[in-house]
Amino acid sequence: MSRVEALMVRIYLSESDHALKALLACLHDDLGVRGVTVMRGIEGYGVSGKRHGASLIDLSLDLPLVVEFFDRPEKAASAITRIEHFVRPGHIVSWPITVEFEESEC
Repeated sequence: MSRVEALMVRIYLSESDHALKALLACLHDDLGVRGVTVMRGIEGYGVSGKRHGASLIDLSLDLPLVVEFFDRPEKAASAITRIEHFVRPGHIVSWPITVEFEESEC
């Protein structure tokens, strides 16, 4: 095993932002970052305090979305700069991580 320092990036969106498809295309096609995952939230709220959620009664089209990816610190920082226009200020967070790879994956 080999350990590599990396940066984990988390992006908060809502389905109503309609930014997911373009954001993913940028991360995958243009930037080629590693380990991208999209999670659909059950419920959430932001600065406005307005709750976004789903219930059995209605089919919400405005659920929270979380996009995560990681890569080497310099590549992830560069990616953040490129994707900032997809989201509102304060909706991208990042922190340092250590990734364990098989020697052949590095």
